[in-house]
Amino acid sequence: MGYLNNVTGYRNDLLANRAIVKHGNYALLTPDGLVKNSIPGFENCDATILSTPKLGATFVDYLVTLHQGGGNQAGFGGEGIETFFYVISGKVTAQADGKTFALTEGGYLYCPPGVIMTFTNAQSADSQIFLYKRRYIPVAGHAPYLVSGNTSQLEQIHYEGMEDVILMDFLPKDLGFDMNMHILSFAPGASHGYIETHVQEHGAYILSGQGVYNLDNNWVPVQKGDYIFMGAYSLQAGYGVGRGEAFSYIYSKDCNRDVEI
Repeated sequence: MGYLNNVTGYRNDLLANRAIVKHGNYALLTPDGLVKNSIPGFENCDATILSTPKLGATFVDYLVTLHQGGGNQAGFGGEGIETFFYVISGKVTAQADGKTFALTEGGYLYCPPGVIMTFTNAQSADSQIFLYKRRYIPVAGHAPYLVSGNTSQLEQIHYEGMEDVILMDFLPKDLGFDMNMHILSFAPGASHGYIETHVQEHGAYILSGQGVYNLDNNWVPVQKGDYIFMGAYSLQAGYGVGRGEAFSYIYSKDCNRDVEI
């Protein structure tokens, strides 16, 4: 086990960390202090496990750096498990359902439950990916299907009519899907229109910029490379701050299902 930031040994200052963990409510995980996990099937990779049921999430998120020749040929996913794969940087070749996908930065692949994906770094330099898995909740008469593409092909939606807040949806609005993945991007000074409170939960990896995020009515500075977990009914909203670069993050959301009791 090593550290994601590759910093070891004594520090020259007091030990401190911006991370916050409120189990079942919300969490902010920063690169400093996150560890590299040894996971069967992941070869020549630095894999970090982010949200899990141990934190209170119904899904698992991973941040993975693929070194030269690195990847997962054993298979990611399984019976009843849906998966999502996003290329943060680099080039990756993925396989699923007998098809091969050449994915570059912004490329993605969703696999429905029971469809196993494999992937390999397709360049000599490192590639970095964001991975998600969740137990699928079926609904009669509908089924999900394999989806792949690139963010360059997605519609850029003015979020709730705000021209300086851009939303991109990865998956179709179809009852076969019980989750979606999105990118939300705020120009500096832009924000949500209100503080949200809802049953859906999120796992969000910040791709660019800086922001100030309301997590259960606590305003917290965040930036590129941070990860946020937001549990059900955790109050949430964000402002884009910084100089010139959009505050942008990829995040998951459960949807299209009633609440089981």
